[in-house]
Amino acid sequence: MSRQAPTLEDVAREAGVSRATVSRVVNGVRNVDPAIQEQVRRAIERTGYAPNRAARSLVTRRAETVALVVSGAGDSSDGAQAAFAARVFADPFFGRVVAGIVGFLRPRSVHPVLMFAESAEARQEVLTYLRQGRADGALVVSTHADDPLPALLAEARLPAVLFARPSRPVRLSYVDLAHRDGGRLAAERLLDRGCREPVTISGPLAVAASQERLAGFRDTLARRGHRHVPVAEGGFTLDSGIGSMTDLLAQHPDLDGVFAANDLMAQGACQVLREHGRRVPDDVAVVGFDDSTAALDCRPRLTTVRQPVEDMAAEMARLLDDHIHGARTRPTSVVFAPELVVRESA
Repeated sequence: MSRQAPTLEDVAREAGVSRATVSRVVNGVRNVDPAIQEQVRRAIERTGYAPNRAARSLVTRRAETVALVVSGAGDSSDGAQAAFAARVFADPFFGRVVAGIVGFLRPRSVHPVLMFAESAEARQEVLTYLRQGRADGALVVSTHADDPLPALLAEARLPAVLFARPSRPVRLSYVDLAHRDGGRLAAERLLDRGCREPVTISGPLAVAASQERLAGFRDTLARRGHRHVPVAEGGFTLDSGIGSMTDLLAQHPDLDGVFAANDLMAQGACQVLREHGRRVPDDVAVVGFDDSTAALDCRPRLTTVRQPVEDMAAEMARLLDDHIHGARTRPTSVVFAPELVVRESA
């Protein structure tokens, strides 16, 4: 004869509290004393109680799922969708975003569903998914400046939080980095190394973060007497770093310092410099941006401007959780500070 599944009453007896208290803890009600919450959680572990998610959703009217939406520009063909997904997964930045989000959501028994919104059709699918209540809200990572999805989410009054300040004002919360300060840190490091002919590989200049990093770099150098700084526009990819560094080296053979707006491009720059017999950092100092796995994979290991992506992503999830549960009704912004991580490349 099979053993009957543990019930709320079993957990209540084990924890020494009422059934109603156990129910409040299971359903995520916030006015339960933390010590009692922990008492109930331990009783759940000891009894092996597993909440009925379907029944719980009927009570809370929540899906206990959020949509992690990576939004971009493009068409809806199968080839374009596959190419977009491949670019996303090739970038270590995205893995760090996922790690931060999951780290916050998992202890709350909430799980993200990955969705791509690279076309008008895909964006409508996201809106429909949320309107149908299949997810309680959206965490949006946008890859282009003119993304219409944030405005669509705001107009539909759907709970959503953005990674990075949107290019146009929308009534949604967001987290971001003080990118201009990051560019300043990179410039100061190259100047402190004695660089006299610095250049930079920017990110896509349609992206606000790229513009800010470039502005911070240029402004700092201008204050120190560098009237003009050569710029090559990259695409945040390894290949674009290789191509941009090749062009800069051909046009400015005396360059002695490089700031690349992300670590993948900096890694590509180091590869080109090495192939042309330039030693890093002895002949050319290189500074990246992000402090991603690419910074450690690079040889030499990259000096870089750290963007605390995991913490930023966790804050995104926290803000969305507040919006979903009514603890926060007005949109807000949280801006993180960058820091310089010094390694061997500069």
